[in-house]
Amino acid sequence: MNYQAFLIKYGEIAVKGKNRHIFEDTLLSQIQNALRRVEGEFHVSKENGRMYVEALSAYDYEELMDALTKVFGVVGICPMVRLEDEGFDALAEAIVSYVEEAYEDKHFTFKVNARRARKNYPMTSMELAAALGEKILDAFPEVRVDVHKPQVCINVEIRSHINVYSTEIPGPGGMPVGTAGKAMLLLSGGIDSPVAGYMIAKRGVRLEATYFHAPPYTSERAKQKVIDLAKIVARYSGPIKLNIVNFTEIQLYIYEKCPHDQLTIIMRRYMMMIAEHFAKESGCLGLITGESIGQVASQTMPSLAVTNEVCTLPVYRPLIGFDKQEIVDISYKIDAYETSILPFEDCCTIFVAKHPVTKPNLKSIKKSETHLQEKIEEMMQTAIETAEVIYAEP
Repeated sequence: MNYQAFLIKYGEIAVKGKNRHIFEDTLLSQIQNALRRVEGEFHVSKENGRMYVEALSAYDYEELMDALTKVFGVVGICPMVRLEDEGFDALAEAIVSYVEEAYEDKHFTFKVNARRARKNYPMTSMELAAALGEKILDAFPEVRVDVHKPQVCINVEIRSHINVYSTEIPGPGGMPVGTAGKAMLLLSGGIDSPVAGYMIAKRGVRLEATYFHAPPYTSERAKQKVIDLAKIVARYSGPIKLNIVNFTEIQLYIYEKCPHDQLTIIMRRYMMMIAEHFAKESGCLGLITGESIGQVASQTMPSLAVTNEVCTLPVYRPLIGFDKQEIVDISYKIDAYETSILPFEDCCTIFVAKHPVTKPNLKSIKKSETHLQEKIEEMMQTAIETAEVIYAEP
């Protein structure tokens, strides 16, 4: 069928009480932004707890669905037929035509679910459902009624217009991006951090990102890989400001001055400090990492505690209790996996110690960091001032 209207269903927003309109308006804005990537003209509106997308010109159905299914806050998209109220006979004829066109194979069970938002309609919901069901049975003898577990549920909503739909394409759920503030994602070229960005954006958080680049030990292709991952996450989160920090001199200095079993922890601490600088500068309310307890040496509970110690902003780790396979599954789902496994290493993997400490002692780490006092502040300032900024858009 050539659908010209779509009902947009949302979940948690419906229980937001007096603030509900704020979430609805943000969702409407996010849908409008997503539709700018779709060829065609569309109108997005909300009406009495419902949100609609109307196609005002020719469009590509698959392209439209791809855009709408990446908008956080949307739990379902229902392609529908929108009718004027011209009496029961006209409605019944339209319903029969809808079933004829939408379902080539008529061997299915069905029920009609009718709802009246407009209580002055001359039939009750039960009467309307029964009468329309009868018309469908008369037109298509091969169909059967099953009110408990129907294969097809034909929904008829009596509102300012009459909406008819029977299919729901799942959306990503979550909350509209922009309703929960902004946070700084530490983005690497691995599998975990893009998934962490996706997960936190799903809760309505707007993203900025910081990537630590170490030329010549990491190549321009490694940098491009991270930019590509930022663009993939941006399909869901919207445009991402990506800060690319040259971390080479700092890493080499740490490598020269500190015990090698502490390299990863100390490097992570300075990464967190630099990322937090950009976060505060941009008004972010926290940092986001892709860490999961016990996945590598720097992600044990003691290691995470020592890393956190340098931060004054909260650090959010949405993957903290995930198994690796669970993370990989989400990476596949958001089309990031194939990019994440490209063989271009980032700075975290280049300077890994052979036997990293798994239970670092904060006092010992701070003592080792005293060996950096001569140059580290100047190096950090240089890294911050020379950072490259790229805007990653879907």
